[in-house]
Amino acid sequence: MTTNRRRFLGTGAALMAALPFSRAFAEDAKPADAKPKSRLILLGTAGGPTPKPNRSAPANVIVVNGASYVVDCGNGVARQMVLAKLKLSSMRCVFLTHHHSDHNADYGNLLLLAWATDLTKRIDTYGPPPLAEMTRQFLALNDYDIRTRIADEGRPPLKDLIVPHEISAGGPVMQDENVKVTAALVEHPPVTPAFAYRFDCPDRSIVFSGDTRPSKNLIALAQGADVLVHEVMHMPSLEQLIATETNAKTLREHLLAAHSTCEEVGRVATEAGVKTLVLSHFVPGGYPFLKDEVWADAVRPYFSGNLVVGHDLQEI
Repeated sequence: MTTNRRRFLGTGAALMAALPFSRAFAEDAKPADAKPKSRLILLGTAGGPTPKPNRSAPANVIVVNGASYVVDCGNGVARQMVLAKLKLSSMRCVFLTHHHSDHNADYGNLLLLAWATDLTKRIDTYGPPPLAEMTRQFLALNDYDIRTRIADEGRPPLKDLIVPHEISAGGPVMQDENVKVTAALVEHPPVTPAFAYRFDCPDRSIVFSGDTRPSKNLIALAQGADVLVHEVMHMPSLEQLIATETNAKTLREHLLAAHSTCEEVGRVATEAGVKTLVLSHFVPGGYPFLKDEVWADAVRPYFSGNLVVGHDLQEI
């Protein structure tokens, strides 16, 4: 009995001694060039400026190596980030595709709320003019609250943490160790300039259409991309909705001139050769509510790749 017990203890000790070596060997066995995985989270998937009961306003975030890159800042974007279990202080950059209120309403609020939580480092923001003036005016609007919190809570001056960059043409936007961002001018009359953005991450490429009618610039930007997040309109449902509006004729003309139908979205994705098409910025996005199958069935005849009907807080 004693001999068996000694053998057992000896074997156990040998196994315990081998564990650190085995663990180290497993870590060494990982490829030296292993690429960090990017996370794409749809924070808000509704289209249009009015609040919807079932979808939040347009916003997205890409996360690489713990750094968050926000694309568009519709109403409620800060809360959506918290619901996605992301720290507001993880933000490194914010990008605006264009200056419609459903895309920029919470641009300043996102930065202010992050600062009021735990943000203490610089954030670079990118978008069309007048981004710098918008930033200045937002800080002026909230000057009382900001000065109070600096004095009462010991926070750093918020204006020193926000660095706006205005872009007016397509081309390279920024690059760091996590992402390379390129912009393309898209067509969203009468708002100009309006942009699509491509993020080349370590593991894949992700493109955001912004708001646009079918655009050759977008097709070129999205060529061969792994993921294209594209706005979408369902015209049969829109016709019902528009018929109830007093400005039906003008509204219909705007939507057709400035946005993309289900058929057009599918064709753009096919021509660009993207692997996955993600539908977002749904119009109509609230009423009438359309089931996922309705959206998918309307796009599928024109795109044979992986098709995702987006939802708030969905990670892709």
